[in-house]
Amino acid sequence: MKAIQPLAVAAILAGCTSIPSVGPDYESPKDETPSIALPDAGYPTTNLTAGCEYAPATSNEDKRVEISQYELTRWWRRFGDAVLENLVEGAITNNLSFKMAVKRLEQANYELLGSYAAFLPKFGLGGSWTRYRYQDYSASGGAATRYSAQQAALDGNWEIDVFGGSRRNTEAALALAEAAGWTVADAWVALTTQLGSQYINLRTTQERIEVARTNLVLQSETYDILRSRLDSGIGDELAVNQCAYVVEQTRANIPQLLAQEERIKNAIAILAGKTPGELEEVLRGVSVRRDWLLAPQKISSLPLNLIRNRPDVKTAERKLAAQTAYIGVAKAQWFPKFHISGQVGFKNTNEQRLFSKDSFFALLGPSVSWPIFQGGAIYANVKATEAKMEQAAAQYELALDEAYGEVRNAYAAYTQEYHRYQSLKSAVKAATDAVTISKDLYKNGLKDFNNVLDAQRSRLQLEEAYAISRGQITLDLIALYKALGGGLSAVGEEEEEK
Repeated sequence: MKAIQPLAVAAILAGCTSIPSVGPDYESPKDETPSIALPDAGYPTTNLTAGCEYAPATSNEDKRVEISQYELTRWWRRFGDAVLENLVEGAITNNLSFKMAVKRLEQANYELLGSYAAFLPKFGLGGSWTRYRYQDYSASGGAATRYSAQQAALDGNWEIDVFGGSRRNTEAALALAEAAGWTVADAWVALTTQLGSQYINLRTTQERIEVARTNLVLQSETYDILRSRLDSGIGDELAVNQCAYVVEQTRANIPQLLAQEERIKNAIAILAGKTPGELEEVLRGVSVRRDWLLAPQKISSLPLNLIRNRPDVKTAERKLAAQTAYIGVAKAQWFPKFHISGQVGFKNTNEQRLFSKDSFFALLGPSVSWPIFQGGAIYANVKATEAKMEQAAAQYELALDEAYGEVRNAYAAYTQEYHRYQSLKSAVKAATDAVTISKDLYKNGLKDFNNVLDAQRSRLQLEEAYAISRGQITLDLIALYKALGGGLSAVGEEEEEK
């Protein structure tokens, strides 16, 4: 019998790794998304359709190149702007939101490490000292008996994971740790795109300020001429006043733009992990206007592999894996639990020394516990866990659908904005010519000054819309990079460099 017991224990330990765990085994969701063409407005041309819209180039004349996986890795470097590059690549060590995401990953890794403790024996060291006093009134004189009992022992307990409840729990912890890792990647993608978008917003706002100031100077010069003519007795007082309110209207727009510039600078500083105002020198307006536009790009088909590997989609998929494993944890409560318990130590009374051969004792033996009746609590917990798994599955499908939607929205906005930009570019040229012509006609007495005012107002509005459109094209491109998981593979490299 003594020889059989160790063999039985060894068989149980060996069987734990080969006996299937209760609960379903996780399988990655299959890709059942149909292949649907993207809403591509096409490469813009100067040709017009029958409906007088700009016609896109035919497929054999489409000069656009495909967006590649390589450029997605560090998309912010495509703009050739050292300030933008330093802001984005420095944010990984300074941004507070990203630091919190990293700490959540660290927490998940420690929780995963803690889950492995279920496979190991647990030991505890304890001791006690008890003083006994017994009064025997039946004896003559009622003499009292006193003695002491002391004990020091090492307790051990080892649960043998026969049905896989602990293994499933560790499987879930691993999936959640991986989900936390993807959450960090998602925070990095969001951070880079937010920084890039705010930086483009800043430069667009600064360009709008420059446009307003340039028009203010030109309008002021016109006002000065009209005022001088009026003072000389040959001018038109109505024209002077009309020009004056146009000048003041333009001047009134500048403070709003300056306040907006300050708000964007502060937002960039916070994203970069700096104190607002600390980047004032870095973010001040550039002396030479640069061209932000990149050559138009295209996507020939929906890149399913990129979208399914987006960090938010992968996070949802890993959470689904964890919830699937938790079903096994819940079902394991239906089955018996096997333990090996033991105790080794010393105990004595007054007649013995504590640490002596006679006071030594050792206990070792298996035990089993099996819940027979729990009032349906285990069944209810299993069903609740299965419902959570179904919720996680739906959440994964929703995350995937939303990712597809983001790609389509960003791509449609990006390609359509080029057509809008082209119209505005032509409109600005026409408005500039109209200002020159209207001034000449007014000087020659052929038109009144209202034509000049209308032309100047139109030019300012169109130049501002043109500047906004140029910035919007880049913002839409950044949104497309984000929708495709742009910057994802760069986060690991940044952490290695750090």
